[in-house]
Amino acid sequence: MRTGCWVVALGSLVLGACGGTPEEVATSMSPRPHLDIVEALRQDLEAERHPADGGGKVWIVEDDSSSGEVRAGSPGRWTFLYETGPLGIAEGGWIFFQAPPFWGWSTPQVTDTESVGFTEVSTLAEGIVLDAHTVDQGLLGIQILERPLEAGEQVRIVYGAGERGAIADRFAESESRFFFAVDGDGDGVRKLVESRLTVEVLPGPPVQMVVLLPSTAQPGDKVRLTVAILDAAGSAGVDVEGEIRLQGLDGLPETVHLEAEQKGLLHLDVYLESEGIVRILAEGPQGLVGESNPLVVSSGGHRIAWGDLHGHSATSDGTGTFADYFAYARDVAALDVVALTDHDHWGMEPLALHPELWNEMQRQVEEFYLPGEFVTIFGYEWTSWSQGHRHVLYFESGGEVLSSVDPEYETPEQLWAGLRDSLALTFAHHSAGGPIPTNWQYAPDPNLEPVTEIVSVHGSSEALDSPGVIYSPLPGNFVRDVLDRGFEFGFVGSGDSHDGHPGLSHLASQSGGLAAFLTHDLTRQGVLDALRARRVYATNGPRILLDSRLEGRAMGEKLALSDLKGDGEIPRSGDLQIVVVAPAPLDRVDVIRTGQVHFSVPCDGKRECSFTKSLENLEAGEYVYARAVQIDGGAAWSSPNYLR
Repeated sequence: MRTGCWVVALGSLVLGACGGTPEEVATSMSPRPHLDIVEALRQDLEAERHPADGGGKVWIVEDDSSSGEVRAGSPGRWTFLYETGPLGIAEGGWIFFQAPPFWGWSTPQVTDTESVGFTEVSTLAEGIVLDAHTVDQGLLGIQILERPLEAGEQVRIVYGAGERGAIADRFAESESRFFFAVDGDGDGVRKLVESRLTVEVLPGPPVQMVVLLPSTAQPGDKVRLTVAILDAAGSAGVDVEGEIRLQGLDGLPETVHLEAEQKGLLHLDVYLESEGIVRILAEGPQGLVGESNPLVVSSGGHRIAWGDLHGHSATSDGTGTFADYFAYARDVAALDVVALTDHDHWGMEPLALHPELWNEMQRQVEEFYLPGEFVTIFGYEWTSWSQGHRHVLYFESGGEVLSSVDPEYETPEQLWAGLRDSLALTFAHHSAGGPIPTNWQYAPDPNLEPVTEIVSVHGSSEALDSPGVIYSPLPGNFVRDVLDRGFEFGFVGSGDSHDGHPGLSHLASQSGGLAAFLTHDLTRQGVLDALRARRVYATNGPRILLDSRLEGRAMGEKLALSDLKGDGEIPRSGDLQIVVVAPAPLDRVDVIRTGQVHFSVPCDGKRECSFTKSLENLEAGEYVYARAVQIDGGAAWSSPNYLR
C-alpha cells in the first residue's frame, strides 16, 4: 500500500493539502507517525462541500472500442462521457478521473501517445478549454477554463486511447470500479460523482494448482478435498477443463473430469479409514501438479481450524466485492474461519462515512456464516496513522465503526473503552514496521487484545532474527521485544491481503499469514474462546501442523513454578514437546526462551520433525515458544507458554 496523500485526495481534498502537521500532537504515538495523513483526513471531514461538488453523471460508452471485460494485466480501452449537473462547473473548477487506484491499473496520462495509460480528453462545448494533467498515481485532473461548463454539457474521456491501451489490475475481480469526482466551484474540495462504473477483470491463464485438505481428522471422518487451478496471481475462475488424476489415499477415484463450467475448482468428499498422515497428489490438465497440505488422521489431539482474520476488498484498498471475498475464502482457500476488515477511514469510500456499505458487509457476513462448517466474522480496520493499525472483530451480529479519525476514538485506550460493552477483540498488526509500527506505550487491554498478528503480507513482526522479517523494521518494536517487557500475547498470522485471496495471500506476495485455532467448536464463540485462551498459532502461509507443549500444557497456557519439576531448593525444569508436520521440507525448529533463540533442532529436510527437550532453571517471568522453519522460508510460530 502506498502511504502518500494521494489516497486522501481521491475522495475530496485539495491537492497539496497533505504535508501539514497538527498543532495538537498526542503525547504518545507510533515511533513513526504519519501526521500529514492524520491532518489531511481531518481536513477532509471538516471541509464544506459546495452544492456543485460531485454534480453530474458519467457513464461508459458502449462501443466497439470499449472493453466490457479485460484479462488481468492486459490492455484495454474505455470511453467515458461525463455530463454536467444542473449547477454546472465554475471556471477554474475540476473534473477528476480516477482509474482503480490499486494493484496495477495504468495511471492516466495525456502527454505520451505511445505509452500505456494515454488518455484523450475533449468536449464539444464551445469556448471551453480543458487543461488535463496527471495529478498522482491513477489520478487525472481536468480543469475547466475560459468559461463555466454549463448544465448538460459533456466531456469525453478515452482511457487507453493509445496503441498500448491501459493496463488492467493484475488480480481478477468481478467489479473493478472507475471513479469520477467534481470540484464544482474550484475551491479545491471535491466530491465523488454517484455514478457507479465497473468493469470485470478476468483471470489470466491457468498456471498453478493448489490442493487443500483439513489438517486434522479422526478415523471414519468424511472431509473435503479442494483442488483449485489458479492464474499466476492466485485468482480463481480460470478457463480450463480436462482430467485430474489423484493419488495418495485408498478409495480415491484415480481420475476426475473437470468440466469447463467448474472454472478450475474441484471439491471432492474424502473418507478416512485409518490413522496416519495423508498427502494427496493431483495431476491436472496442461501438466499442472499440486500436492496437498498434510492431514493427520488420529483419534486424539486437537482439531485445527484454519483462518484468515484480516483482509480488504475493493471497498477500501483491496480487490473484489464482499461476496467475492467470502466465496474465495470458502471455496478456493478452503478456510474454516474468515474476517473481512476494510478500513474505517481509508480508500475511496471509507466505512466510517458510508453506513450503507457497513450494513451490506454485515449482511454478507451473516449470509455466509454456517456454524459448524464456515465461520465468518464481522470487522473493520482501525487505521490510525498516529498510533499504528489494529483490526477490530465483533463476535456477534453487529457492531460500530469506531473511527481512528474521530477524536473520541483516536487512541488505543479510547478504542478499547468504546468496545468494552461489545463481544469484540482488537489485533495490532505489522507492529514492528511496514506502513506504520505500533505504539506499544499503550499496554494492550488483556481482555480485548489477548493475541497479536505477528505475520502477514508485510512480513514478520516477531523478531529481527525471524524468517521474512517485515520491511522497514524498527529495532525494539518487535513482538518479542514487548514480550520481554512483560506483555502476554498469543500469536496469529493473517493475510492483510489486498488481492481478494484470503487464505492464499502468500501466492502473490513474498509472505502471507494464517491463524490456526485449536478448537472443536467451529462457531464464533468457539473461535473467540480459542483466541482468549491463546490456543492459536501463526504461519506465514503454509498449513504447517505445530504442536508445542511445556510440561504437558498446551501452547498459550500459563504455568506456575509449582507446575514444573523441582522445588524451592532444586532448580525448576520442564519438558518441552514439539511435533511438526509440514507441507514442505523442514530446515529446523527454533525454541525461543525469554528474548533469544535458546536452541535449534535441525530437521534435515524431513517433513516431519519431533523432539522432547528438558528446559532447565526455569524462572517466573519467562516465556517459551517454538518456531518451525521450512527450507523454502515457510514458517509457523506457536503461542508462548508463560511462567508466572
